[in-house]
Amino acid sequence: MLVRFHSPADADIIMFGAVAKELLTLMGFSGRIPSAVQAEDLPAVRTKLLAGLASAPPPPVEDDSEEGRERARNFVPLKTRAQPLIRMIDAAIRKDAHVMWEETR
Repeated sequence: MLVRFHSPADADIIMFGAVAKELLTLMGFSGRIPSAVQAEDLPAVRTKLLAGLASAPPPPVEDDSEEGRERARNFVPLKTRAQPLIRMIDAAIRKDAHVMWEETR
């Protein structure tokens, strides 16, 4: 599943469903798709997201196996994956706009 985030303040973002749901949970939402957050709630949502990302799990430990090295090389931290959404939230706050999300193909 893919999830599309949309706001009139910024370009659309498409994420893998599992990553999107994890970020939505950090933002204080149930992970229900589709849904939205109103402009007036975005500053609090941003604060929750940043706090959750600060306590995200560390990258996997690289072990001596080829599989372990490959896993460590391919790991993308959740904080990195969240950057486009954080930028969208920031733009929406500046423009007093909402953010919506829905399943897409």
